[in-house]
Amino acid sequence: MSKARLVITAVEIEGITQAEAARRYGVSKGWVSKLIARYRTEGDTAFEPRSKAPKTSPTATPAPTVDLVVRLRKELTDAGLDAGADTLDWHLRHRHDIELSRATINRILVRAGTVTPEPAKRPRSSYIRFQAEQPNETWQSDFTHYRLTTGQDAELITWLDDHSRYALHISAHPRITAPIVLATFRTAADLHGYPASTLTDNGMVYTVRFAGGRGGRTQLEHELRRLGITQKNSRPNHPTTCGKVERFQQTMKKWLRAQANQPTTLTELQALLDLFIVEYNQHRPHRSLPHRATPATAYTTRPKAAPGADRTRDTHDRVRHDTVDRSGCVTLRHNGRLHHIGIGRTHARTHARTHVILLIQDLEIRVVNAATGELLRELILDPDRDYQPTGAPQGPTRK
Repeated sequence: MSKARLVITAVEIEGITQAEAARRYGVSKGWVSKLIARYRTEGDTAFEPRSKAPKTSPTATPAPTVDLVVRLRKELTDAGLDAGADTLDWHLRHRHDIELSRATINRILVRAGTVTPEPAKRPRSSYIRFQAEQPNETWQSDFTHYRLTTGQDAELITWLDDHSRYALHISAHPRITAPIVLATFRTAADLHGYPASTLTDNGMVYTVRFAGGRGGRTQLEHELRRLGITQKNSRPNHPTTCGKVERFQQTMKKWLRAQANQPTTLTELQALLDLFIVEYNQHRPHRSLPHRATPATAYTTRPKAAPGADRTRDTHDRVRHDTVDRSGCVTLRHNGRLHHIGIGRTHARTHARTHVILLIQDLEIRVVNAATGELLRELILDPDRDYQPTGAPQGPTRK
């Protein structure tokens, strides 16, 4: 018998006072008083356990924001795009000016029943991650299959920038051959310049290094050798080496399958791929990039590598990630001295300070918005000055 039932029995049946019941069972008189009042009002339901949660929660996420998170989740999922907490956070910040923690977004999704539990995956910390330092430093390539509604199989070839995950070229073909690999490489190079190196698996359309020396080089191998481009290939049975392009193909095929009008011809499939390239490069935040920038932002904000680049010039090249402070500045140490570089107070809001990337080559500095790729400032550092002014007029604006 529960203590609540014992107390109610003692007071209502035995007739002892509430104070005596509190002393007998070692509880407070206030608790006994509330229990008896509840029993006289509700009857036996007074014995049922009750939630101890507060009746009001002033800091709870507003209902319209909760509805917005759930709606964004459905819209992105229906469009075949990633809709995890990180992606939703990016959309809320940049398109709705709303800031929620990742944990809050996850709780909203779980309560709405939109999260499907999955077995624990291998932790990210167990992977050895690598990334090219510059755009065009390494291009990854691979091809995959996609079935048309007519039952015809198509093959999709991708060229992807390793540094920014920028989709340089995607095209659909009945079958990928060595001439097609070379043609798509040249098409991507015509648009974006030649890379310093390439990284592919050991498919015979890319390399014949495991063919026992028969047949010479592939067309791609000849082209790379002619241009002075380094060719890199993954080790056999190590698919994670080309993991960026492998993961990209998953994202691409997920988006294709989510489209209402599935392609019946290669022309229709290519039209969908052209739409996907714009969505992926220009609009979709990428979780693996700093501040979940878009691939286009990461690709266009840094100087690009080139084949056989002249590295004899001895320069001090650096890349720094920073946040604009409350005074509208970022700091940079040069020759043992700290310098303050003015960016502007419009980027120094307390709750949304701008994250920036500093591209430094000796005294030449470019400051870009890490999320949008906007060039915020370009200057040559004056080593004799602490504060590097923006050039804006001082004091209030004259009328």
